[in-house]
Order: sequence, then structure tokens, then C-alpha cells
Amino acid sequence: MPEPRRKTINQLLDEARSGLERVAPAELAELMAAADSAEGGQLRVIDIRPRDDRERTGVIEGSEHIGQLVLEWRLDPDSGASEGTAADFGDHLVILCNQGYSSSLAAAQLQRLGFARATDLDGGVEGWIEHGLPVVPPPETADT
Repeated sequence: MPEPRRKTINQLLDEARSGLERVAPAELAELMAAADSAEGGQLRVIDIRPRDDRERTGVIEGSEHIGQLVLEWRLDPDSGASEGTAADFGDHLVILCNQGYSSSLAAAQLQRLGFARATDLDGGVEGWIEHGLPVVPPPETADT
């Protein structure tokens, strides 16, 4: 059996981003403000960062937390592990991480699962803060 061709993480990231329409911080703020009147799938802003990062920098108000390790399981309605967090395949999913690297990989994986409107926040939560947009303390949770 031939050995699989190796790809670097930067190549994987480039591949992931080639299929994403990444959202800029100001654009996400507008989408969130208009979410109540939007037609089509629901806007879901999902923070995949661990608790320590959310506590250190705060969270974007209105975002929900689903850990990176269980993201696909929690969103896929056919996984058997969505426990009320399953997404509709028409939902607009915007994934957040610290700087917008892990979230790009996660959004691309969600697209492979059939979530065509999955994308991520360009620059991550740190980019959001750099643009002067507000964060709030995370809600008290037991998860990581």
C-alpha cells in the first residue's frame, strides 16, 4: 500500500479556508444584530475555546460554547450525541476560536458533514477585541 502524501498544517489550513466565506468581526456584529429578522437558517455563533481561554478574554455575547473535541458530535443530528444541540443543515454556523486557525479547520469539517453555511470568524475572538467589539464574562459552566 502506498504511503499517504503528507500535508503540512498550513496546507490543511489553506484547503480549509478555500471553501469558507470567512466573516470579519464587524460583519459578525452586524449579523448578530440582525439575526432576529433574518430569513432562512438560524445564525449560531459557536465558541470552541476551552474554559481557561474564555475566562481569560471573555466571550462574545450571544455565542454558545461547544468544545472543539465534541463539536461535530453535538451538531450532527444523526450522531446520537447531539443532546439538544443539533444544528439544522441550513443554519449559518460561525465558529470562534482565539485567533481564527482552529475555527477554520472546524468549520471546514462541518461543511464536510453537510453544513454548507459553516464558516468562522476571521481573526477569532482576539480579532473581535482588536476591532473594539465587546466581550462579556463567560457564564458559569462546568464544561471545559
